[in-house]
Amino acid sequence: MTRFGEVTSYMSPERERTVLARLFPDLYFYAQMMGVYWNGSRKAKKGAYDGSDWIKSSEAVLRALESVGVRVKVENMGAFINLDSPCVFIGNHMSTLETFILPCIIQPHRDVTFVVKESLINYPVFKYIMRARDPVVVGRTDAREDLKRVLVDGSDKLGRGRSIIIFPQTTRSVELDPGQFNSIGVKLARRAKVPIVPIALKTDAWGVGRWVKDFGKIHAKIPAHICFGEPMTVSGNGRGEQERIVGFIREKLEEWGNVVQSPESRVQSG
Repeated sequence: MTRFGEVTSYMSPERERTVLARLFPDLYFYAQMMGVYWNGSRKAKKGAYDGSDWIKSSEAVLRALESVGVRVKVENMGAFINLDSPCVFIGNHMSTLETFILPCIIQPHRDVTFVVKESLINYPVFKYIMRARDPVVVGRTDAREDLKRVLVDGSDKLGRGRSIIIFPQTTRSVELDPGQFNSIGVKLARRAKVPIVPIALKTDAWGVGRWVKDFGKIHAKIPAHICFGEPMTVSGNGRGEQERIVGFIREKLEEWGNVVQSPESRVQSG
C-alpha cells in the first residue's frame, strides 16, 4: 500500500542522512531519481507502464528527496478523495518537484494525467513515461490552438473518468502573478461540467538548473508544501471561481512565507 493510500495529510518523517547525502545532496538525489526513471522508461517503452508503476516511481522520487533532507508536507487530500466524479486540479507551478510528486499523492485515489507542453513528450528518457500517461499536449506557440486542444482533449479524458492537472501560469515562478495565471483550467471544468480542486504549491526546494532548467540545485533545508483547496463548481462565466483559486493560492503562499527578494529571482524559465 502506498503511503498516500489511506491518509488525508502527510508530513515527511525526521530521518538521518548518510554522509554522502549531507556532502553531495544534488548528486545523491539525482542518481536515485535517474535510476528510478531509467527503469520506468524501459518498462514504458515496452507499453507496460501503468498507473501503479507511476505511483511507485513518484513515491521513489519523494523518498529520494527525503533522503537528502527535504521535508514535504501535504494537506487536505480529503478535498478530492471523496469526490464522486473526475475533477480538474488547478495549481501554481513553482518547480519540477510537483510534476514528479503529485502522481503518488493523487493517483492512488483518482486516475489522473497532466496538461504538458509538447517538449516534455520528447524529453530524453522521460518521454516514454509521459507518453504512457496519455497527457493533454499543448504547443505553447498558439494560445488559441492550445485552448482548443485542452478543451477538446481534456473534456474527452474527463468524460472517460480521468482527472486533469493543469498549471495555468505561462512560466514557473516562485511567487504568484495573477496576470500570468490564465483561466484555461476553469474553462475546461466548465465545459466538462466537473469540479475544480485548487492546489497551492511551495516547491522551491527543487531549484532551477543553470544548463538544464528542470534539474537544478536541491535546497534540503527548504520545506515543500502542497495544500489542496475545497472543490468548487463553476457557475456563470467562471470569473468568481478563477478569483477564488488565485486567492486560495496567494493566501497559502503568504502563510508559508514565500518572499521573493528581487524581480530577477521571481521567474524560473519554464
